[in-house]
Amino acid sequence: MDMSYGARGRVVERLVRVLMVAAAGIMMAMSGPAQAQTSDVKNVKPIKLAVLGDSLTAGYGLPASAAFPVRLQKALQDKGIAADVLNAGVSGDTATGGRDRLDWSIPEGTEAVIVELGANDALRGVDPATTRAALDDILKRLKARNIAVLLCGMYAPPNLGADYGTKFNGIYPDLAKAYGVPLYPFFLDGVAGDAKLTQPDGLHPTAAGVDVVVQRILPTVEAFLKDRGPS
Repeated sequence: MDMSYGARGRVVERLVRVLMVAAAGIMMAMSGPAQAQTSDVKNVKPIKLAVLGDSLTAGYGLPASAAFPVRLQKALQDKGIAADVLNAGVSGDTATGGRDRLDWSIPEGTEAVIVELGANDALRGVDPATTRAALDDILKRLKARNIAVLLCGMYAPPNLGADYGTKFNGIYPDLAKAYGVPLYPFFLDGVAGDAKLTQPDGLHPTAAGVDVVVQRILPTVEAFLKDRGPS
């Protein structure tokens, strides 16, 4: 049937509207899941993780951005693990010092703690029994608060003698077994003794050294956090 220009225009206009509605529906169907996924990622609640330690974790001699807790949080984020990592390190602390400030250093709501203490005990030749008792109390009190623990070990300097070394070095595996917590055997693995990765004092890691520590410990921390928070 022959139609005027106006009639043809109305038909074309209705067809265009139908096509636009269909296209909009397709775009919404395609974008919906992606938008929901993005929203889910933004709404992930990060696990509250604290690092209870001494100068090795506090970031002695380094800018705050290079301290172990900050670098660890960044490494976890790069792995898709949401975590708020609290720096609860105090330079000069012994295991006893960490125990004495435990309650105010580890705030309510903390879900997991990395314990890195004992290096200063060994450097000062503290009786291993004293170090063991302090770490034992820390683990006991964190367990009572239902806070998961990853224990980091330390080795005694060889100049303190074999007997001291045997008693001190055995503290960490013994306590990890007694409390059923994971153990990272030596916190400074890959860094200790390397002049390129330690500061002039030969003890504290440089920023590059901290990154090596993070790289080495990261698989252990990942496994530790795997069932303790969304990722």
